[in-house]
Amino acid sequence: MTPAPLAARLRDPSGPLFFPVTAYGPGGSLDLDVYRTHVRRGVAAGAAAVFACCGTGEFHALLPEEFEACVRVAVEAAEGRVPVVAGAGYGTALAVRYARLAADAGADGLLALPPYLVLAGQSGLLRHYREIAAATALPVIVYQRDNAVLTPSTVVELARTDGVIGLKDGLGDLDLMQRTVSAVRTEAPGDFLYFNGLPTAEQTQLAYRALGITLYSSAVFCFAPELALAFHRALETDDLRTVHRLLDGFYRPFVELRAQGRGYAVSLVKAAVRLRGLDVGEVRPPLHEPAEDHVEQLAQLIERGYALLEEGA
Repeated sequence: MTPAPLAARLRDPSGPLFFPVTAYGPGGSLDLDVYRTHVRRGVAAGAAAVFACCGTGEFHALLPEEFEACVRVAVEAAEGRVPVVAGAGYGTALAVRYARLAADAGADGLLALPPYLVLAGQSGLLRHYREIAAATALPVIVYQRDNAVLTPSTVVELARTDGVIGLKDGLGDLDLMQRTVSAVRTEAPGDFLYFNGLPTAEQTQLAYRALGITLYSSAVFCFAPELALAFHRALETDDLRTVHRLLDGFYRPFVELRAQGRGYAVSLVKAAVRLRGLDVGEVRPPLHEPAEDHVEQLAQLIERGYALLEEGA
């Protein structure tokens, strides 16, 4: 049986969207065996999709051949049970190259990361994403954040572009997102998808749900899938008591700890995966490892999170 198109598979997810970390060995080289284990465990735990080699997966630190190898392993590990979406970024020419590598590796779609360094105008950004979408048959989700902030009219044009299926928001401007959703709904009606892509998106997901945005990325799923699944299930069933208990007892303190260091949105997650028993190695520079006392606080916080699950059982 041919799998349904990516948009259909993502529209009503059965669980969180999984953004695996990339595993490195002691010398800093790729450890594809550990990476395969990490992805397999996430799929078995109930991930609705695998987003390989994106922000949490240190896309910025991967050589093209490493990127292709990781995406290929993720596709193999997912075994068709859930879709695999790969990152693609830098300038337009390199983003197109990564898009084609992802297609060759068997990915089901692309997450188009912000262009490297430059502050481009809306027409340039639109052309950039259209060229990525035209480079392969893979559907594209555009990631809005940092130097890639889109006006509602630009998103309308993207929604009209063949191959572009959604927008992931890592900016957090709810007024802008409301105007964007409204503009697309009225000017380019269809099944355009929206994702909450803020770091530790669970912290803001109640607000995004009020805009009708139910899809979100979950870095916590990398190291505590039971917590991420419990939160996702509570949102889907309007169990606000559980949502608030997990927000107050785990997610808010985790976000506050994450704010203690630059790059902790990745390195703290990777440290947490190691604490949970899978040695995925350290982050590559220019990111750095969390301070020792922060790792100790992280271990205590994970323990507290699982205790919250026991209390609610």
